[in-house]
Amino acid sequence: MIIQPRTVDVAALINGRRLSAFNYRLIVLSWLITVFDGFDMIMVGFTAPYMRDELGLSKAMLGNVFSAGLFGMMLGGFLLSYIGDRVGRRPTVVAAAVAFGILTAAVALAGSYQALVALRFFDGLALGGILPLAWALNIEFVPSRMRSTVVTVIMVGFSLGAAVAGPMTNWIAPHHGWQGVYLAGGIGSLCCAAALWVWLPESIRFLVLKGDRPRLVSRTLHRIDPNIDVTAADHFVLSDEIKLEHNFRVGQLFHGDLRLITPMLWFGYFASSLAIYFAVSWGPIVVEELNFPRHTAALVASTGSLLGAMAGLLLMRFTDSRGPGSVAVYPAICVPVLLALGFGLVPREGFLAMVILATLLISGGHFGVLSIAGIFYPSAMRASGAGWATSMAKFGAILGPIAGAAVLSSGIPIIRSYALLALFPAILCLSGIGIAAVVRGRAAAPAVDALAVAAAGSGKRS
Repeated sequence: MIIQPRTVDVAALINGRRLSAFNYRLIVLSWLITVFDGFDMIMVGFTAPYMRDELGLSKAMLGNVFSAGLFGMMLGGFLLSYIGDRVGRRPTVVAAAVAFGILTAAVALAGSYQALVALRFFDGLALGGILPLAWALNIEFVPSRMRSTVVTVIMVGFSLGAAVAGPMTNWIAPHHGWQGVYLAGGIGSLCCAAALWVWLPESIRFLVLKGDRPRLVSRTLHRIDPNIDVTAADHFVLSDEIKLEHNFRVGQLFHGDLRLITPMLWFGYFASSLAIYFAVSWGPIVVEELNFPRHTAALVASTGSLLGAMAGLLLMRFTDSRGPGSVAVYPAICVPVLLALGFGLVPREGFLAMVILATLLISGGHFGVLSIAGIFYPSAMRASGAGWATSMAKFGAILGPIAGAAVLSSGIPIIRSYALLALFPAILCLSGIGIAAVVRGRAAAPAVDALAVAAAGSGKRS
């Protein structure tokens, strides 16, 4: 008797399940790579005083070193997210991880300002697409009700990497120079890349949408749960998505209510990234120039980043259950804290605690907006949607260190930098409120509508 192939709804299978051991392994793998991502990008702020002293760098030159890596990340976000939507999440993430491990270690060989700028740029280029691709890969294996939670858990790795950058620099740099910090980061990243090569799966939704590898789809489903009754002869579909007939086009990010969500998401990303990269790049130097010891300045920044990760975890369940408006909470609290610091309303004995609180709120708000980037876009363009959002954020990230250099070189009291910084959490707060208002309006519409409109618009242009 010939058994007819069945139609298997992979979306229903994923949405009807709890997280399994497969999901937890994937989260751990993604979490590890974001640890080194965070370490790589943040350690430049902690090694900056050592590089400044050894290479004779000015504040403006340091600002350019900071921003070179972020400019590379911006371009890498556009490029790698597009490649990830075309050829797959797995090969793109693995290749990028290998490249940024090598390039991070290579920074240790930089003996001049020009070499530092060039190597940080190429390091950022390799690094730029890893986060949005890691989000997309995990989102496509978990029920829709847990997407923001999983993204936030993964991003804790970034914050942990950022948090250990200060203590690692304090431990390594006095004995082995700032170069030793970059060697440690590069070697660790390459070890993580090897683990990704062995264990990282391809996105199940990506495979189904491509439709040309049913055997791998079946094998991947059996990795999720060996008891799932599927074979390579089955016809796999996603009932909650429509397959685009054309390759991704930027205009698809603005169809339907995405025409409001996408710009507000970009504004929120821009403002949040400017704030956090201003804080992490210049925070240790600002605290040091306010007559606190260098070691203390590094620990204050690291503590704030680590507590920010915990604040992000606290926020994630509210984001999943109550919607994107939750991301406005931390920046709303952060604004008055920064203003109090910037206008000298905090006594010296409580100053460091308030700086930690401000860093916590900036970091927690950043986690909040990052956790919602991938949930508004369907699988066919999820990596591109998240990648474009993170690349737009890099405009803010690039401007953060440059703005910091300009402010700190301007002659105004250095403490006023905190007051100026308050503008950007305010923008993030308004963006979160605006996105929440739009999402409330789409609550009754199926998730596929945005892609259906995008597909229709794409068809009209063909």
